[in-house]
Amino acid sequence: MTEGGTKVGIRGIIFDLDGVLVHTDQYHFEAWKRLAGSLGIYFDEAANARLRGVGRMESLEIILERYSGPPLSGQEKCALAEEKNRVYQGLLQTMNPDSVALETVDTLSALKGRGYRLAVGSSSRNAKTILDLTGLGGWFDAVSDGVSITRAKPDPEVFLKAAQLLGLPPGQCAVVEDAASGIEAACAAGMLPVGIGGAAGDGRCRCRLNALPELLTYFQGDTSILYGAALHSPR
Repeated sequence: MTEGGTKVGIRGIIFDLDGVLVHTDQYHFEAWKRLAGSLGIYFDEAANARLRGVGRMESLEIILERYSGPPLSGQEKCALAEEKNRVYQGLLQTMNPDSVALETVDTLSALKGRGYRLAVGSSSRNAKTILDLTGLGGWFDAVSDGVSITRAKPDPEVFLKAAQLLGLPPGQCAVVEDAASGIEAACAAGMLPVGIGGAAGDGRCRCRLNALPELLTYFQGDTSILYGAALHSPR
């Protein structure tokens, strides 16, 4: 993958889920806030921001940095993480196809029409539930999630698994991410990193998006359309 006008061959596009295709931050925030409150831990938006792109157990350890109660065993920590997930899953049940922006569906439809293979690469164990509730599942050729991996981002496992499921080498895949840990994972996987939202300013990104439909400017269907002269959207 070289710049300066050289073409970059991309045949598959792997999307993070939360923050890219759907926005479930408010559900995560509410679930973690309830759990933190039960432990006497102060939890706010700043604390929640540290959890972006981080796995459930790792997120719990971050929250427990402010914990001052009796020591917790590994079993107790697992129970707390499961309780958070139970609350989160209950909140997710309010999601439906209207929870997805129309421009997101239009973008996925256009990319499929241009011949790209699409996958979800998410550390969440609830990815398939969210895809089912929102009706997004039908757009994807593969789903790599927290159920099928053992190491969360920034480890590249989730994206390497997605590429394997797509039947493509890593170098022919792009990753669309909104978190620094996801961009790091994409780079470690040898994939083309595309930043959106909080990750758009990450210097490691080859493409920086203001909005998801801008993908259509870069990925035009000939499997080698990314030119060095047009890697970054004006911001």
